[in-house]
Amino acid sequence: MSTISGLYDKITEGSEAISLIGLGYVGMPIAVAFAKKVKVIGFDLNSEKIRLYRSGIDPTREVGDEVIRETTVEFTDDPGRLKEARFHIVAVPTPVNEDHTPDLRPVEGASRLLGRNLTKGSIVVFESTVYPGVTEEVCVPILEQESGLICGVDFKIGYSPERINPGDKVHRLETIVKIVSGMDEETLEEVARVYELVVEAGVHRASSIKVAEAAKVIENSQRDINIAFMNELSIIFNKMGIDTKSVLEAAGTKWNFLKFFPGLVGGHCIGVDPYYLTYKAEQLGYHSQIILAGRRINDDMGKYVAECVVKHLIRAKLSPGAARVAILGFTFKENCPDTRNTKVIDIYNELLEYGITPLVVDGMADAEEAKEHYGIVFGRMEDVKHMDAVILAVAHEEFLQLSRETVESFYNPANEVKVLADIKGILNEKDYGGEDFIYWRL
Repeated sequence: MSTISGLYDKITEGSEAISLIGLGYVGMPIAVAFAKKVKVIGFDLNSEKIRLYRSGIDPTREVGDEVIRETTVEFTDDPGRLKEARFHIVAVPTPVNEDHTPDLRPVEGASRLLGRNLTKGSIVVFESTVYPGVTEEVCVPILEQESGLICGVDFKIGYSPERINPGDKVHRLETIVKIVSGMDEETLEEVARVYELVVEAGVHRASSIKVAEAAKVIENSQRDINIAFMNELSIIFNKMGIDTKSVLEAAGTKWNFLKFFPGLVGGHCIGVDPYYLTYKAEQLGYHSQIILAGRRINDDMGKYVAECVVKHLIRAKLSPGAARVAILGFTFKENCPDTRNTKVIDIYNELLEYGITPLVVDGMADAEEAKEHYGIVFGRMEDVKHMDAVILAVAHEEFLQLSRETVESFYNPANEVKVLADIKGILNEKDYGGEDFIYWRL
């Protein structure tokens, strides 16, 4: 009889548990969802994060404090407790290095830690975004070495790429079709049945682990390329004196026009995953043309925004070196506290090159994280006054409510012209069309 036979039944009966390794923006919502149905052990190396969860505080703001207080997830930073589970889900980040090569240290570290606590009859499912082959060629050998167990005999593996969209209250784990895969048919069925406990939208059974890994990286690569096209259009139309948003609204009336928009591409997926795919391609002797071209455009957009702001300051007859500039929003996306891999930092750093030290305001962002990672201390909205230029960088809910009167209060009243860069195009352009504003958006 197979070592994993009947594991799903034991989990639903309560005699076996699921573990979640990595309790960030992806892992924590998964743990909470499963805990509504079965026993869950939530593990993270970050003891402070575990302390917050145990205190009923959700630092990610993905599910909220009330849900955290009520969940039955057993939060722990003790890796020994992983021995109590036989279905393990690994949801740690997979970033890139400075040279844009994959940084597999988090997933390798998680594999080592889990391997030391892996028991016979377990299934290990990786959710971290990787290039095709990582699960079987990188993670499995580590699990075997650390556990002394043999994959396929003592334990099985699967892969199910995460599709959670941080800050999105509509597209959640439960409402997005889940790709699942396993090393063999038996594993695939067990993995599928377990995920079907919580994914109301259902699961898609991929034909292999590599297919599931590849599906994930191309989802975000496709989006990255489309946004890069929009960003390139924005640069071209800006030179023509045409408003890009108006062009896209007109083109969008055709039924098959793809509705993408220009913007900063940060975060842990769209700005990272294409590099995983092109890295593997280069190992096989193929050098990407379209994918990396899109990456170059998107990586340069922060610098482009800063340069445009400086040009508009000069046009307003203001000295860039002496200018007071405020950046509203710092996270990598709207209504999310995560600042890691935000591209707003590129605007900030480029303005520093012009002698401008911007005031950054973001009440939604994790202030401690921003200080630790970037050395930036946030100001308050009350501090945004006597400015020469304001950059609306993130479409947080609080910024969507800004009136013209409020926006006007941000500026130095002595200035004849106010420079306003609305990166996300969240304001009504007609409200700022007078001679007293230079309004610009991507």
